[in-house]
Amino acid sequence: MKQLWTKEKEVEFFTESRKFATPEQLFYVSSDKKYFAYWPKSYDGEKSTLQSRNSLIGSFTEKYSVDLLQEFASKHKWYSVQGVVCEGIGLTRQSSADVAICKTKDIVQKPENILILFEVKMSIVWNWELRQTDKKEELICLGDYKSHQGNPGLLRSDSMLKAIGKSINIRVSDYAASRIPIIILGNTPITESYHKKVDFLKNAGIIQGFWILN
Repeated sequence: MKQLWTKEKEVEFFTESRKFATPEQLFYVSSDKKYFAYWPKSYDGEKSTLQSRNSLIGSFTEKYSVDLLQEFASKHKWYSVQGVVCEGIGLTRQSSADVAICKTKDIVQKPENILILFEVKMSIVWNWELRQTDKKEELICLGDYKSHQGNPGLLRSDSMLKAIGKSINIRVSDYAASRIPIIILGNTPITESYHKKVDFLKNAGIIQGFWILN
């Protein structure tokens, strides 16, 4: 059985990413030259912005989700496929499905061969400090999402709105999309302000579930 999202998965992400990315591409740099995954709540110094990590964690969590779902898919002789394109239901090369369970392993799919669609909205949850010495690098966990200033994953309104918007676009693209379940995969809670909206989306048949894998 594949692991759900854990602190160890985040260590794996940073360790793998450090093979080709600089610390400045993965961490915020404080005014006293410390490297943080997020700004700690106690930090009130000068702040920089960080966008370079987004595509890296996006690719990592999509691949993680594909692997996680493959065991289930294989039991039914199906396939867990990343980046599925099906223009008939609004999945273009510019806006492909993050992950889909399909009858074949092709990237370009027909609607009738797509069994489930997954939209992945995951990010770094815990806060980490990268400490460097002459001989090694060490990741120190500083706390969970409540300990830092950032809003990761589905705690971000823009992540929720993107997931909802993409799901609606699929639903209204063609009648063929009406039978395909859409699941949002996250690794954080959902803010209380979205609880009723999530229930309504499910009752309306637009999104069949928000699954938190943490």
